[in-house]
Amino acid sequence: MGIRTEERATIIQGGLGLAVMLGVVMFAAGSGNRSNAAESLQTLQLVAGLVCGAVSFAIFTQGWILFTDKLSKQRLYSAVLFSILGILSFLNAAGTSGIKLFGLETGLRLSNAFLIISHLLCAAGMLIIFSTSDRQVSGQHKIFVFSGTALVAAAGIVSLYTYQNHLPAGLLEFQNITVKMVLMSAILALYATGIFSILYRHRKERPRAALTVIRALMFMMMGFTLLMTGIPGDSRLAHVLGSWYIVISYYFVLKGVYHLTIDEPFRGQRAIEAKMKYMAYHDDLTGLPNLRRMKEFLGSLLTSHGKDEPVRTGVAVINIDRFKAINDSLGYSAGDKLLMEVGERLSGLCLQGEKVFRMGEDEFAVIFPGPKEVTELESRAEQLLVSVDPSILIDETEYHISLSMGLSIYPEDGDSVDQLIQYADMAVHHAKEHDQIFIRYTEAMKKRTQSRVELENDMRKALERDEFFLEYQPQFSLLTGKMVGMEALVRWNHPKRGLLPPNDFIPLAEDSGLIVPLGEWVLKTACEHNRKWQLDGYEPVCVSVNLSMRQFRQYNLADKVDAILREVGLDAKYLELEVTESMTFDIDTALNQLQSLKRLGVHISIDDFGTGYSSLNYLKSLPIDRLKIDRSFVKEVMLDGNDAAIVSTITTMAHHLKLKVTAEGVESEEQLEFLKRQNCHEGQGYLFSKPVPARVLESQFLSRLAG
Repeated sequence: MGIRTEERATIIQGGLGLAVMLGVVMFAAGSGNRSNAAESLQTLQLVAGLVCGAVSFAIFTQGWILFTDKLSKQRLYSAVLFSILGILSFLNAAGTSGIKLFGLETGLRLSNAFLIISHLLCAAGMLIIFSTSDRQVSGQHKIFVFSGTALVAAAGIVSLYTYQNHLPAGLLEFQNITVKMVLMSAILALYATGIFSILYRHRKERPRAALTVIRALMFMMMGFTLLMTGIPGDSRLAHVLGSWYIVISYYFVLKGVYHLTIDEPFRGQRAIEAKMKYMAYHDDLTGLPNLRRMKEFLGSLLTSHGKDEPVRTGVAVINIDRFKAINDSLGYSAGDKLLMEVGERLSGLCLQGEKVFRMGEDEFAVIFPGPKEVTELESRAEQLLVSVDPSILIDETEYHISLSMGLSIYPEDGDSVDQLIQYADMAVHHAKEHDQIFIRYTEAMKKRTQSRVELENDMRKALERDEFFLEYQPQFSLLTGKMVGMEALVRWNHPKRGLLPPNDFIPLAEDSGLIVPLGEWVLKTACEHNRKWQLDGYEPVCVSVNLSMRQFRQYNLADKVDAILREVGLDAKYLELEVTESMTFDIDTALNQLQSLKRLGVHISIDDFGTGYSSLNYLKSLPIDRLKIDRSFVKEVMLDGNDAAIVSTITTMAHHLKLKVTAEGVESEEQLEFLKRQNCHEGQGYLFSKPVPARVLESQFLSRLAG
């Protein structure tokens, strides 16, 4: 039942109660003394007192027995209050009916005293209890309150019975109409204050429990009015109806206390638990089910079919390409909007039975249940992928994204939830590595991944075991033919796999972060070799060392380079650091880093120039000394006019910017002659020498200074 329905019910029930009360009062006023059916009315009044006692006991039970571990102040004090009111109501009904309890006679004054005291306590107690905020109370507090109340109530009732003849007759026999009206007005005012206090406290929202308590107070007011109306006359009808109004009010109190202190907290707890469960199984950004829910859902699909006739189920993992670059360049807020938009589009493209999940970071997953053929499933997965609109509007700017997907199929690829998810994830990363948008899992991927894991584990130990070593490829002046420098290249002599080419372990080192300690080792070792050769009397030349992206992003890179140069004792002018064009994508960061390095006195070159996205405007502002033309242009320079034009343009531009130019991958005399005609300064490649160990470089290429 809604809140507005409860409000209407409160108004209607209160109005009906008031109408009945006014009718009875008018009837009682005009009926005079009548003894017809007096015995029946007396019985009804006594029953009302008994029912009041029973309902009061129920309220008491809520406060004393139920939910003792979560006892609230309102429930406790309601139980205390109505345990007293129940006894007083019963004593009043018994006295009014002329029944002797335990041989004790209840006179008119004592009976009226019970009536007045009970309603004073009720009005004041309800006002205090329900107009103040609720809180939890301890079990010790409960025992103390009940014990103290029982002692005080028992002592008070015994005292009233003992000294009933000494009670003020003028006050309690209501012979004086003014006294009667003052008492009625005071108690009714307390009830009214309680109603307005509860309404004010819940002025923004009227919970069902508060409205129920208001109904109780309304019927208490009307019941008290009826009970007082029958005094001092013999109109039993007003007394009986008043007693039953009190019964109704007690019932509403029982219901209200239950809603306020048991039902609503229970519903609130259920709502909290439901919210926690939702949060546990859903992604807080996109609102999509998360990986935990995905595992449960997929598990239920796999177990719902018998193993004898397994129903094929596809698991696709979808990855947003270059999401980290988007996040870094546009900010996390834009990245979040992108994730939400992709999640919505995938959900919108799903057919009946298909379900989208957010796995975390930039990965989503889609489960395709039940196609009969593997080819159907593959086609459906690829169709979903290509159906995603790549154009996304973020902060009024349009961006284009690309997605990659890996697919695994039950039972062909795996028979467990973890396997299917793992293999689909493996497939999507394989797709990204090979610049494909969609790949189905194969056993070869697993073997390759296992091999990479083993290789990464071996790499962590390789530095400690001195398994890495350096080779050097000499660089020559194209004008004089003299060796003018060398590039340090790392090699790995694996104890089981033998000599590994850089392409087998450098990308793995980049992904795992091992490239940072490896790069520092290369830098220090190259500087040590170069310094040793100088001390041995060889002509000083510059050694070039490649910096990885992770190294270049280190905030303290310049300090590390400076520390190595100082430790080794090598002059900074004999060290050249090579960076790639992609490292200068963030021009502000790149400029600060390069300026810090340049202040040390080292040389800086742009490696693989022409393959990246450098802006010529930014290039002129970077503190660099050399451009190295990528081998891919040099290789086809004699066959492809475009490559020849690119090489010619780079060298011309470098001369205008007063930069040196080194061509990589020089392998033929024709290439060499072409480069000379373009006034290229230096070259390196197999025409001059392949990379050689340090001892070979020393014996064959380094020349001693004239003694």
